[in-house]
Amino acid sequence: MPLALLALAIGAFGIGTTEFVIMGLLPEVASDFGVSIPTAGFLVTGYALGVMFGAPLMTVLGTKIPRKRMLMVLMGLFIAGNLLSALAPAFSLMLAGRVVASLAHGAFFGIGAVVAAELVAPDKKAGAIAMMFTGLTVANVVGVPLGTLVGQSVGWRVTFALVAALGVVGLVGIARLVPDMPKPEGVRLRHELAAFKNVQVLLAMAMTVLGFGGVFAAITYIAPMMTHVTGFADGSVTWLLVLFGLGMVGGNLVGGKFADRALMPMLYVSLGALAVVLALFTFTAHDKILSAVTITLIGALGFATVPPLQKRVLDQAHGAPTLASAVNIGAFNLGNALSAWLGGLVIAAGLGYTAPNWVGAVLAASALVLAVLSAALERRSGNRSTVVAGSAAEKERVAVHG
Repeated sequence: MPLALLALAIGAFGIGTTEFVIMGLLPEVASDFGVSIPTAGFLVTGYALGVMFGAPLMTVLGTKIPRKRMLMVLMGLFIAGNLLSALAPAFSLMLAGRVVASLAHGAFFGIGAVVAAELVAPDKKAGAIAMMFTGLTVANVVGVPLGTLVGQSVGWRVTFALVAALGVVGLVGIARLVPDMPKPEGVRLRHELAAFKNVQVLLAMAMTVLGFGGVFAAITYIAPMMTHVTGFADGSVTWLLVLFGLGMVGGNLVGGKFADRALMPMLYVSLGALAVVLALFTFTAHDKILSAVTITLIGALGFATVPPLQKRVLDQAHGAPTLASAVNIGAFNLGNALSAWLGGLVIAAGLGYTAPNWVGAVLAASALVLAVLSAALERRSGNRSTVVAGSAAEKERVAVHG
């Protein structure tokens, strides 16, 4: 794997850290600004919305300049947003900083996935994408726990300043290690948008929303579930999330390796197993050891779907992959928001803290159904093309030989 992937992974590490670290620092931020926890929660919601809307916007703007330069611009936005968050004198400016930083998220992963895939041989594309996404998964093992510890010990502003410093390292790495790539010729917004007329692209994105949403239906409410149902102490949630992050790292690498060999079978296995494990979590959540194992498996199976889903979008949107790739990153965040909302609904309905696990299982199972449907449609389309081609060949033979 080329060193340029390391620079992309560093940028992904910083982005992953700033996305999730705020969840562990909401009480400190709320206290500092004198706002309620629910109000401070807008720092999470605002970031997610910024990713969803920023991904296509920044990607469209990026079609006008070479991809390496666009990646550097995005890292500049990331640095500026985190510095604004670190220095914000008022909550509104803190929120603005979060939104500015989020604008880099979707486009960075979208364009970065395209760049990563172009850096390697065709049979290693999913592995290269997985290598870049490893930065995101490692952030959940190292960056988020460490950032939370720093924020709780010496102040949350220090955490965001350190994240901005990570952005500087990523920017320098991209500048020095990523090769210059000419701006793709003939790329037009209309051309990029045409990819969304492909039903396979839309199905892949729907799989992303539902499959990854299944993961966050459970993980969003992991703290109250583990403390109220399983009986863990509040401080144990941190190392449980580390287990989740370790599962993410392993699953991401395995998913990237096997997606290059058999993409759709990899999706069948990971989505099917994820649905089963999420359903079982309703029962294993009552035991400390079993719940820890289940959390690790959810992280592994959930992120085993990331490289194949991203590669599926790139394959189906061939010829205009950049915007589709970036929008698919927004689809991950849409899945997070949707599942968190649905999980909150079932808890509010009095079904208990384990109820979101059933929501996650249903979402993952729905993604599996879409994967089977997508493959069936692809086979039917392939068979139809073969028949048409065969008919054309027969007509030509008759015309030549009479």
